[in-house]
Amino acid sequence: MGNSGNRIVIVGHGMAGARLAAELPARSPDVKVTVLGAEPHRAYNRIMLSSLLAGKVDEAGVELAEAAGHGIDVRPGVEVTSIDRVTRTVRTDRGDVLGYDHLVLATGGRALIPPLRGLGSEPLPDRVAVFRTLDDCRRILAVATEARRAVVLGGGLLGLEAARGLATRGLDVQVVHPVGHLMERQLDPAAGAVLARTLAGLGVTTHLEVAAAAVDVRADEVVLTLSDGREISTDLLVLSCGVRPDVALAQAAGLTVQRGVVVDDRLRTSDPDISAIGDCAEHDGMVGGLVAPAWEQARVLSRVLTGDAPGERYRPRPPVTRLKAAGIDLAAMGDPGFGGGSDVEELSFSDPSRGTYARLRIVGERLTGAIMLGDNPAVGTVIQLFDRGTPVPLDRRTLLLGRSRDAAAPTAVESPALMPDAATVCQCNTVRKGALVRSWRAGARSMDELVAATRATTGCGSCRDAVEGILGWLSTVDTPDAAEEVAA
Repeated sequence: MGNSGNRIVIVGHGMAGARLAAELPARSPDVKVTVLGAEPHRAYNRIMLSSLLAGKVDEAGVELAEAAGHGIDVRPGVEVTSIDRVTRTVRTDRGDVLGYDHLVLATGGRALIPPLRGLGSEPLPDRVAVFRTLDDCRRILAVATEARRAVVLGGGLLGLEAARGLATRGLDVQVVHPVGHLMERQLDPAAGAVLARTLAGLGVTTHLEVAAAAVDVRADEVVLTLSDGREISTDLLVLSCGVRPDVALAQAAGLTVQRGVVVDDRLRTSDPDISAIGDCAEHDGMVGGLVAPAWEQARVLSRVLTGDAPGERYRPRPPVTRLKAAGIDLAAMGDPGFGGGSDVEELSFSDPSRGTYARLRIVGERLTGAIMLGDNPAVGTVIQLFDRGTPVPLDRRTLLLGRSRDAAAPTAVESPALMPDAATVCQCNTVRKGALVRSWRAGARSMDELVAATRATTGCGSCRDAVEGILGWLSTVDTPDAAEEVAA
């Protein structure tokens, strides 16, 4: 694929497409990249939309650094309407026909609109919105400015981010979720119960094991009827009922599509001249949804297409899900159901009154699953152990409580000096501690300079405290050489 020509067209200017557009010219200055984005905006960080909803950042604060320079042609607000695989061209809604040597689909996903009585398909009525794009966020904020009440339909990751963001703005927020506990894809029932209690303390009421049945949009309010007959009146209804890969373009072009556009380990579709990455792609039966895999796919594909590493293969890593909103800190990894044979060791700690819950699954001295909710000092260490597959400490309590048998003795999580260079600090961008140290030694002495050099914190942002801690530690070291010696 690295010899397939230097005209690369990327369809989609979301987080996956924008990252690929930045990676390609950095690896091959001769490549000519055209990016066609249906949304009329600069590329933005979709993960940060909940912070925009909460008023913590403005729209400039969610923008991503765009690819720029010779050979880069970014066209926002341009939708691709068809692909001609024979002539290797794409046609846009503006009537343009562009040729490609290689085409990359990064079309992302679309928010699902549930089939409720009184609610048709798009366009949605006033006071009803999905939570997926920047335009969706603008629509929600336009209503929220004059609203007192909001209902979020869906208690998954995005739904809870929207709920917490609206509650931060002072709205009375209720979440309706058809399952018995929140975030069932990542959490067990006990963790879900602790999370619900934490949310209640933050002004978010949850209704579990009940579905929505009908929506009645009136002039001054929306009335949501539940499956048990109850009615909830609200000023704003936010639908967060899942995301479906956007595969319409691929289907029309005759590519193999199941839930997503099917790709192999080199991210190729059934047409070797077309690749797919991000939320629209299906690799080994799995579709995306998190930023870290999408950015890893962009990295791998950039190396394959430019010939930098034509033998590179995409190998998905077990995902770590983070929910870090005001008053909530959650990390979940592995199978939330846990369980297993006699060789499985499970540990747990729960303090619902403080909103703290920890559960670990250990098999053969390796951490294979974890749920960490609330103030868990060892969460950074737990994520590193899960990500790297290294043996867990003999004293398991250091993972549950962040303390060893000797309460005065510091654990690895408390000192960057004890963290190995190979420890992953930023999961979204796979930035290891060693990369931060090297960047610091090369002159990146401020937080902004470290971020610019490594991209750490530019995904979900949950690693910012860890990066700041490492920067503070590095700043106390007398010389760059000493810093490298301590970190080695």
